[in-house]
Amino acid sequence: MRYLRAMTMALAVLAAVPVEARQQPPPKPAGQDEFVPVDAPMNAKDTIPAPLLVGAAYAFIWIAMFGYVWSIRTRLASVEREMTAIDRRLGSGRQ
Repeated sequence: MRYLRAMTMALAVLAAVPVEARQQPPPKPAGQDEFVPVDAPMNAKDTIPAPLLVGAAYAFIWIAMFGYVWSIRTRLASVEREMTAIDRRLGSGRQ
């Protein structure tokens, strides 16, 4: 019974508040101190040539990767030469 009275009172209070009071006020126009989104650049000089930058980035990555693989190949060849020399020394000393 108390629950029914509380619900009735809540509905009466909500019905008494006008609809306009429950709505949010309209947004203010943006001033100079606030952020204003821009849809397009102001002039053509403000744009960045994206295909050129992407191509340069890919070229840099591929050159760096080939340089890294080349350095690994060079170091591995050096280690193989040392291992062959050690193998020859150990092989000749055992006989």
